[in-house]
Amino acid sequence: MVKLKDENRKCKLKEREIMSAVTININDKSIRLGQFLKLANAVSSGGEAKMRIKAGEVEVNGTVDTRRGAQLHIGDIVKIDGNKFLLAYC
Repeated sequence: MVKLKDENRKCKLKEREIMSAVTININDKSIRLGQFLKLANAVSSGGEAKMRIKAGEVEVNGTVDTRRGAQLHIGDIVKIDGNKFLLAYC
C-alpha cells in the first residue's frame, strides 16, 4: 500500500513539473540535446550549448547530462537557468 502512495506522489510531482514547463514542439520523435537547446532559444549558439552542457548546467528529467549528443524523446523535460522545457511532437 505504501508503494502505491509513493507512485501517486511521483505522478503528481511530474504533473506539476510538466505544467510549469514551456512546450517545445518538434517534427520528429527525437532530437539531440544541443539542438534542442538552440531550438528552445535557451542558448544562442551551438558553441554555447556545448559549453553549458559540458559544465553540467543542463538537466534532463531531473538528472545532469553532460552529453551534447544525448537523444531526447517526447515527454522529456530539460531544465537550464531555472527554465523548464517539455519536448512534444507535432
